[in-house]
Amino acid sequence: MLSITDLKKDTLIQLDGQPYRVVEYGQKQMGRGGSIVNTKLKNLIDGSVLQKTFKGNDKIEDAEVNNQKAQFLYADNTELHFMDEATYEQVAISRDLLGRQADLLKEGQSVNLQSFNDRFINVDLPLKITLGVIDAPEVTKGDTQSTVMKTIKLETGAEIQAPIFIKTNDKIVVDSRDFSYVERAKE
Repeated sequence: MLSITDLKKDTLIQLDGQPYRVVEYGQKQMGRGGSIVNTKLKNLIDGSVLQKTFKGNDKIEDAEVNNQKAQFLYADNTELHFMDEATYEQVAISRDLLGRQADLLKEGQSVNLQSFNDRFINVDLPLKITLGVIDAPEVTKGDTQSTVMKTIKLETGAEIQAPIFIKTNDKIVVDSRDFSYVERAKE
């Protein structure tokens, strides 16, 4: 059990059988009445955000979220298939859990799988992912301004916006949070 003084940003707690991550934390002293803690909590299963205030001697249950390293094997229409790097056990996870981020997974890529009560709740991708460009339209004459972007297609099938100087067969770094172009990959 945790006390309110153990609550800090990114602490994992359990409320009503659901795992939450503390997103924001603020403690106030109330004079003789002790202190209170105002928090903003994000549900790790459905992504909803909850405002919650804890009082002086409240006890909070910590969430037992398990992390395991896994390697992405392949995807089919509805599931993503991973292999646990320690036990070599294969796991299938619904494609809906990752949403659009599933388009950035490439075979052999290492990820971190998070589970709660033997149910997978999250797949942590690396922040920056290096991918090959398989289709990049040629620049038309006159489009030489540095801020001009074009839609390119990556080896995983994802399409992103990138600067006009990116060509087919280039390797680029993509931010997995928002699908933005970061830089050309260093060879």
